Amino acid sequence: MKYDVLTTDPAGMDTSLATAEDGTCSMTATQLLTDLGITHETDVPLAPMTWYGVGGKAQCLAKPADEAELAKLMQGCNEQGIPVRILGSGANLLVSDDGVDGVVVKLEHESFSQMSIEGTTVTVGAGYDLAKLVLDTARAGLAGLEVLAGIPASVGGAVRMNAGGKFGEIGPVVTKIRVMDHNGEIYERYRDDLVFKYRKSNIKAPIILDVEFDLSEDEPNQLMMQVKEIFMYKKNTQPLAEDSAGCAFKNPVKKDTDANPYLEQSAGKLIDMADLKGYIIGGASISERHANFIVAGEDCTATDIINLLDHVTHTVLEKFGVRLEREIIIWP
Repeated sequence: MKYDVLTTDPAGMDTSLATAEDGTCSMTATQLLTDLGITHETDVPLAPMTWYGVGGKAQCLAKPADEAELAKLMQGCNEQGIPVRILGSGANLLVSDDGVDGVVVKLEHESFSQMSIEGTTVTVGAGYDLAKLVLDTARAGLAGLEVLAGIPASVGGAVRMNAGGKFGEIGPVVTKIRVMDHNGEIYERYRDDLVFKYRKSNIKAPIILDVEFDLSEDEPNQLMMQVKEIFMYKKNTQPLAEDSAGCAFKNPVKKDTDANPYLEQSAGKLIDMADLKGYIIGGASISERHANFIVAGEDCTATDIINLLDHVTHTVLEKFGVRLEREIIIWP
């Protein structure tokens, strides 16, 4: 989800984590956070914080009050070799049934969710809800984010993975971001240094703090109508009312040198062509409405979903020679 010490996924969730050179931690996460005076809980179920609603516990869940506390947390964990993961909206996250060690950071304090508008420039904290931002900017008569209607994400996670769909992506309107590195240092990065591609970006820092958008003036009622139309399209074509994490796989990207014609098909189309709609493993099933959605049913476990993801990957590769890449992030 690619970093010097912490490897972070496109949605801002760390998946490959730091430890001390001897593979141990010289201080426990709880001891560190207690010494730093940062609000935290231990053995916290993560299932209610994800859209799938399955999975195990976080050894430690930290809720820093501001950037200063977050910086102390990052520096301390880095020095002590304590794993850190950043939890956004949990919309594309699957937590294993065994849970995760170390510290899970939730940027839910209001200091990480501030929003300001100056002319057509919108600056917003990474913890701000993307759906709310879409509505806020549309009502303010600012165009550029309405294409993201119906996409569940935090702003930071959306920018890191260049969230989008058939109507557009977030990357083109990003002009500046502030990020924090593993040692708690803060840096700014500008548009000419940022690269956004299909469901990924070149943002390597483990934490995005806030984002600046350059939008354009438009008629609020017209923008709100577009938001409603896009949302209704997704409601009619995707299982939004069920426990799911959005698209399970990224669409294949066909290069000029690729001869396989199936690379031109979407992931959902390939899964449908493989006759996998409705396929069930345990409590997990492939949606009948949209083949690229895996739904968690009654008594579903994270293991059920992982096994179903693996089955889809194997089947599509065997039938069409296309290796699908997961869009869902799995912890650990």
